[in-house]
Amino acid sequence: MLSVGDIFKIGIGPSSSHTVGPMRIAGRFLSEAESAGVLTGGARVKADLHGSLALTGVGHGTDKAVILGLMGFLPETTDPDDAEAAFARVKAEKRLALGGGTEITFDPAKDIDLRGDIIPTIHPNEMRLTLYDDNGAALYSQIYYSVGGGFIASEKQLAIPTEDDLIARPRHGAYFFASARDLLALCREKNLNIHDVIFENEDAHRPRAETEKLLDEIWFAMRDCIERGLKTEGILPGGLDVARRAPSLYKKLVAAPLANEREQLFDWLNVYAMAVNEENAAGGRVVTAPTNGAAGIIPSVLRHYCVDENGANLPHIRIFLATAAGIGMLYKQRASISGAEMGCQGEVGVACSMAAGGLAAVWGGTPGQVEHAAEIGMEHNLGLTCDPVGGLVQIPCIERNAIGAVKAVNAARLALHGANDHKVSLDQVIETMRQTGLDMSRKYKETSEGGLAVNVVEC
Repeated sequence: MLSVGDIFKIGIGPSSSHTVGPMRIAGRFLSEAESAGVLTGGARVKADLHGSLALTGVGHGTDKAVILGLMGFLPETTDPDDAEAAFARVKAEKRLALGGGTEITFDPAKDIDLRGDIIPTIHPNEMRLTLYDDNGAALYSQIYYSVGGGFIASEKQLAIPTEDDLIARPRHGAYFFASARDLLALCREKNLNIHDVIFENEDAHRPRAETEKLLDEIWFAMRDCIERGLKTEGILPGGLDVARRAPSLYKKLVAAPLANEREQLFDWLNVYAMAVNEENAAGGRVVTAPTNGAAGIIPSVLRHYCVDENGANLPHIRIFLATAAGIGMLYKQRASISGAEMGCQGEVGVACSMAAGGLAAVWGGTPGQVEHAAEIGMEHNLGLTCDPVGGLVQIPCIERNAIGAVKAVNAARLALHGANDHKVSLDQVIETMRQTGLDMSRKYKETSEGGLAVNVVEC
């Protein structure tokens, strides 16, 4: 049963599939090796990265993520400064504390093998971890996949066909649905809003007060990320020499408080989204929404429409996030939120769709209008490629979040002012996204082998 806590995860940048996922994979590998009774005999660990994980791995921080995961760091609790210091020590000393315990020799240049020439067949983000004893004999080896949004799976898990496409399995107090059509039918039958259905399903996980606390913590992490991004100046790491722009734009906006709001609307959405994604590009603390590469869209729309001079409207923020999570669950279950599978339509496109639906709900939209807003948000992102310059989550990713936030607001407005009967359903647009992603050349799916990545000269 998918939960709001699965869609929105607190972690570190720059990528949910290439940073958060591999860190979680390394932690899972250690746990499984310990359960198998072989961890204490380990003297060396080797990580083989295949496909997209190898081709954009260094730029996306995958090598650092693997090392941090092997040292016992968790994405949701990792301090970026502590992580950077630990990573630097391993590179300098060529040793790491396995799981935070026994120290072993570890040379990143030799023990992390980037095999971009190996094209995985199950999922583009493939990773093999192997534990050896001091004689070089393999004690434990496993293949895993980082499948987008920080979700991970073993080779065995992905090789087993899914039994069904239900978002929530039948259980006491839970509604189950496999499509937006099912979700809208539930809303009509039970006279509920989409966020009501999601909240009642969350009640099967935990008390309502705990779910509200979880959503508040997610918002607080988003808010704090915006604030850091608005204040932190400088050049982003990675070698492209991309300057942070959010602080200077924010200063201009604050200095012109009486400017026409219609003229400034785009600027405010832009600055909040860019603040988040500049933090993400720097390896800062962000929330997958539903991915790190698209982490700025939902916080931007929330900050502009659910926060005023009196502070945050937490009831509205909870409605927004619950609705957005429900939409994100549909994409996760019926298609994918992995840029390596779908291109950027599966990241920025999905985030735009989620934000549009969430805002429509806050504005009092009916379940049908919320569904329509989400559909519009994706329909006009179909075919969006993922071709990061230099393998970094910077160009075009940062600006793309700003534009995605503006699109989301427009999609919500169009849905609320439009006709009740629309021609394209959310289910149809999700299936179209899936088919488009499958048809898209792998060059345009987080490999940096096509598009902007090969036509922009790195300086």
